[in-house]
Amino acid sequence: METIEKSIEVNCPVRSVYDQWTQFESFPLFMEGIKAVRQLDDRHLEWHAEIAGRGKAWEAEIIEQEPDQRIAWRSTSGTTNNGVVSFEAVDPEHTRVTLTMNYEPEGTAEKIGDALGVVSLRVAGDLKRFKQCIEKRTTPPQGWRGEVADGQVNPPVV
Repeated sequence: METIEKSIEVNCPVRSVYDQWTQFESFPLFMEGIKAVRQLDDRHLEWHAEIAGRGKAWEAEIIEQEPDQRIAWRSTSGTTNNGVVSFEAVDPEHTRVTLTMNYEPEGTAEKIGDALGVVSLRVAGDLKRFKQCIEKRTTPPQGWRGEVADGQVNPPVV
């Protein structure tokens, strides 16, 4: 299994950055190769991507989610991957986003691409595009403010 860790500082408050990240179905706007993400419920996502010229699909579950702090996931079918994205307030108007992802390259093309650093470059580009996306917004995004802990969903407190 391979691991990538990348960070970026975003010029927005942590709440806005976290809320934007929880809009999973918007990921194709900034993630290269991601064709669609469908949120099935509060914990489950269906992904469709094109990797090394091939269509791929997988399902993932959110195993931990704490507002303004972190979201951890693991794949439950298809392409093997898991990871965590964390959000750290640098100051009231700046947030550090750190993405750590573990994945298993499949097939010769993916293994060659991985050896050449293609996945690492793609993740760095995705974070840059996310930064541009959130910094261009004129209104704060509305995100899901519930929690996931020990496999249980705790709905948002209103």
